[in-house]
Amino acid sequence: ILYLHGFISSPASRKAVMLGDYLRGQAPDVEYLVPALHHRPAQAIPQVAQLCRGKDPATLVVVGSSLGGFYATVAAERIGCRAVVLNPAVHPHRHFARYLGPQENLYTGERFDLTPEHVAELEALDPPAITRPERYWLIVETADEVLDYREAVAYYGGAWQFVRGGGDHAFQGFEAQIPAILRFAALGG
Repeated sequence: ILYLHGFISSPASRKAVMLGDYLRGQAPDVEYLVPALHHRPAQAIPQVAQLCRGKDPATLVVVGSSLGGFYATVAAERIGCRAVVLNPAVHPHRHFARYLGPQENLYTGERFDLTPEHVAELEALDPPAITRPERYWLIVETADEVLDYREAVAYYGGAWQFVRGGGDHAFQGFEAQIPAILRFAALGG
């Protein structure tokens, strides 16, 4: 399982840590990778590709939250693995223009400027549609204050979907979904 954190997040994010703790206790034989993704999409995707290299796409599952969900979708489309996407950013280049300017990663303290080049990199990576919905499991909460869950429901049409009322962008009900994520991961193995 490869976990991809969201924008200005890190491997220390709540969901990444929760999933790792669960795997260590309940499925210690599962290899779990959580990279610190670069803030530039053109550098983050090669990081993801490097971690996927040599892995059997039939047994690899990429779990991504928010922008990490977008990256998980890019990976699934490029290498044919499965993806679990949590409150994913769909067509993020359409949303990121409003965040242009100074950014700070709250976990690492890293500072950078979000530029139009970042947005252009996201647009260049954006799959117009998913090609094999059966490879995906969409998990969203309807009260996400950052992204409209309905956009994800439409984009991942035909995929497995779990739509939970309420919640927020951080996905408050994540811990309860971990056993189901592991069952989805086991489908390929």
